[in-house]
Amino acid sequence: METHAVNSEFDSFETWSILTDIERSIKAKIESVGTPLKDWDVSINYGIKTGFNDAFIIDSAKREQILSNCQSDEERERTSAIIRPILRGRDIKRYSYNWDEKYIIATFPSRQYNIDDYQSLKSFLLGFGMERLEQTGKEYFIDGEKVKARKKTNNKWFETQDSISYWDEFSKPKIIYPNMTKFLPFVFDTKGFLTNQKCFIVTGEKLGFLTAFLNSSLFKFCFANKFPELQGKTRELSKIFMDDIPVISVSVEQEQRFATLVEDIQNDYTQEKAIIIDKQIFDLYGLTKEEQLYIGFIDFGEN
Repeated sequence: METHAVNSEFDSFETWSILTDIERSIKAKIESVGTPLKDWDVSINYGIKTGFNDAFIIDSAKREQILSNCQSDEERERTSAIIRPILRGRDIKRYSYNWDEKYIIATFPSRQYNIDDYQSLKSFLLGFGMERLEQTGKEYFIDGEKVKARKKTNNKWFETQDSISYWDEFSKPKIIYPNMTKFLPFVFDTKGFLTNQKCFIVTGEKLGFLTAFLNSSLFKFCFANKFPELQGKTRELSKIFMDDIPVISVSVEQEQRFATLVEDIQNDYTQEKAIIIDKQIFDLYGLTKEEQLYIGFIDFGEN
């Protein structure tokens, strides 16, 4: 106790933790120069809830089947436009993703689609049964089996469960991260992937730097414990917790530099490149050599 004891002050009602002098120095330095993400020019939104993934999330073969059954080039073009590639929480890695060639039928209620303009898609969905697709919350017994409709909403049977009024955000450059994770991975997406409800997306300004910071050892060192730990050492990265993370402001030139580094590491990830980015973030925050060595390179094993 005498060897490892540290002095700590508990003078507020905020969550507290016992830190060594150097840990307290690092965290105080980071928090003193940061602006909470909720005050940045960014938006954080949930991924898409379908209410019935078996029907609305499909593989490449099902997509081709639907498109091949279209009766005209116009119908095929319309249908192709709303069957979009999707990333799930499990697909996200540090500076990368593993796309499993999954697609989502993106019939968002806010888009007010007319399903009769998509006859092949309509036939495919009806193959699951109207009772299962409708959004009434009702239960049915069909051939002795209980079938439960999706939860009650004002949406139509062929639409996703969520309205997704922010549907256009998915087409913008964005950061994607899982809502539940052991690894705290973030990836910058410019290909317009949609995401399921197991992810969040971040759109707005300075996304190159934010991607680098959120993937950094500094972020893990200072803020991993800000997110509630669940069973199996999984952490919950909900928007309410992410909003309060303080992040240093950067100039346009600094953003461009980090955006270039992020593009490079996402094209070809190596630990050496991640360490170089860490070093630039350490220097940006003015950490001493001792502080930088104390943090080191933190790798949760996600790559």
